[in-house]
Amino acid sequence: KPFVYASALDSGFTPATIIIDAPIEVDTPQGLWTPQNSTGKFYGPTPMRTGIEQSRNLMTIRIAQEVGMDTVASYAERFGVYDKLQPLLANALGSQETTLFKMVAAYAMFANGGERVEPTLVDRVQDRYGKTIYRHDGRNCENCSADTLPPGQAVNINSDRERVMNAITAYQLTSMMEGVIKRGSGSGVHLPVPVAGKTGTTNDAKDVWFIGFTSNIVAGCYMGFDTPRTLGPGAFGGTLCVPIFQAFMEKAVQRFGGTAFKVPPGGHFINIDRFTGAQLPDGASGDNVQPEYFRDGEEPVFGLGAMVDGGFGMGENLPLFAAGETDATATQAVTTADGQVKVVPKKADFGSLSSGGLY
Repeated sequence: KPFVYASALDSGFTPATIIIDAPIEVDTPQGLWTPQNSTGKFYGPTPMRTGIEQSRNLMTIRIAQEVGMDTVASYAERFGVYDKLQPLLANALGSQETTLFKMVAAYAMFANGGERVEPTLVDRVQDRYGKTIYRHDGRNCENCSADTLPPGQAVNINSDRERVMNAITAYQLTSMMEGVIKRGSGSGVHLPVPVAGKTGTTNDAKDVWFIGFTSNIVAGCYMGFDTPRTLGPGAFGGTLCVPIFQAFMEKAVQRFGGTAFKVPPGGHFINIDRFTGAQLPDGASGDNVQPEYFRDGEEPVFGLGAMVDGGFGMGENLPLFAAGETDATATQAVTTADGQVKVVPKKADFGSLSSGGLY
């Protein structure tokens, strides 16, 4: 999914772009394909950030359809996740096989701001006198030989690595995946430094994943049987892989530390309502306030014309949730014309994105 979102961010989308979360039906030679969210519910107009935080399948498919699967495939191939990704919509959800090794390498390119990373088992070789005769990292460090550095000053590394992603796109995606940890499917991660990541769970929970990263370490977890079969009820990336990641990273962070993710030049922060995508005043505060990084000259677009549906029908009679609501508050009792009391889905109020027949 992150590669779908990366391709969208490079195609004019922002973390605040409104995506329609509604039913999708696709005719295929194998029959009718009706993908679902893991909750089995639909949430109507939703900011793109929430799509990755809550791992919304239907939003991801609409984004992939809007951007084009050929574009999504080229991104995944550029990051080395696949040699050749078939441009099928189902592959936007990760249907095609890859390896944990490739995924961790790809996420490292998010973490470092979009530069190519080539994993290696050998970083450096020294002779008996301590002279380096081989170093995998060919970048030049200007002040690494200094005994000490002034407080707060980092080493200055001149990079000649290939850029595979725009630096602002990499930061936007990283910020969105920080939300996965703060309030999404990776909320079981608790580290003393900023961390971002993404869970993954295949159909019938036959495989679960989690890849996460700090400013300087990327680690991944995969669990599944040699012969695919379900891992059992309650098996998700967030329930099985996240605890493993947490245990490993607690030790790793003690040794290697971590800092805030570097904000690249060329952009500016705007406060956004993370439930509706609406722009908020600079001094706004509250759980709904999310500072989003926009490219200079780019502003959030809010309103009916800003919604993305991917060209699919928007559905109707959706069980929607208002901002901040949960499944427990998603219904309301109404009295019908004949006096009967029935419980029906409670419709959301999105201001100018009113749910009245827009889906």
